Amino acid sequence: MEQKNGSSSTGFILLGFSDRPQLELVLFVVLLIFYLFTLLGNATIIALAQLDPHLQTPMYFFLSNLSFLDLCYTTSTVPQLLVHLRTADKSISFCGCVVQLFVALGLGGTECILLGVMAFDRYAAICKPLQYTVIMHPRLCALMASASWFVGFANSSLQTVLTFPLPLCGRNKIDHFFCEVPALLKLACVDTTVNESVLFFVGVVILIVPLALITVSYGRIVRAVLRIKSSAGQRKAFGTCGSHITVVSLFYGTAIYAYLQPSNNYSQDQGKLSSLFYTIVTPMVNPVIYTLRNKDVMGAMKKVFCRGQDSR
Repeated sequence: MEQKNGSSSTGFILLGFSDRPQLELVLFVVLLIFYLFTLLGNATIIALAQLDPHLQTPMYFFLSNLSFLDLCYTTSTVPQLLVHLRTADKSISFCGCVVQLFVALGLGGTECILLGVMAFDRYAAICKPLQYTVIMHPRLCALMASASWFVGFANSSLQTVLTFPLPLCGRNKIDHFFCEVPALLKLACVDTTVNESVLFFVGVVILIVPLALITVSYGRIVRAVLRIKSSAGQRKAFGTCGSHITVVSLFYGTAIYAYLQPSNNYSQDQGKLSSLFYTIVTPMVNPVIYTLRNKDVMGAMKKVFCRGQDSR
């Protein structure tokens, strides 16, 4: 294997789930179904937010951003995984690995920040209802969404620049189904303490800080909702937040497991499972969670479908 700046210049082998060949066909079918549902569900959310004037609010602006993120995030890993599950060739080019790491890590970081922004939106809607339209001005919404993308891809740029120059000493087999930082650091034949420290520190900033803001926001939301005397009003308020809390729990739980644990405790098999969850399962269930628990989205779907039937 040729070496270039200490890295594999001809590419890598993604081992994925090749140690369990009997599961590859089952995984292929399940992941293909999940991927198709992810595309359909998230594309539907984006389309509804554009077509229905009632959904052109800050909440659905951020939800559309989340759906677009999930579409791109899943597409950055799943199509290649599906090909690898049905062929003997598990290779990925060096440039392909760089691009995949940069894009997937950037989108994942962006989602972390965006979920925090969405919690602030719910806080403003419930705790400051009279000032909501002033606080969540379209310009501020666009600025917060842009900041989420910027922070996510700034982190991705840093991690990519730090990871790929590491000397691998001929090692090119990545024990993962896509190019991810912890798996790539395992290949390095030098001390990676600095890289792991930077990864942990940035992980705290990207994961824990937004999670802390989400926790504070929902603490205040719960306090405000409990002051509502009407039980119907309480149910409505909790209903608007329940979907977001569910999504946050699913995404942050698995991402924190993958990125914020000591390397000596890192299990590669468990790492693959957690990565499968936050790159494939969570993007698929997000539209389902928001649709089933949201009367506005369900109403918009009925309007669009009824309009389509009437036009026939």
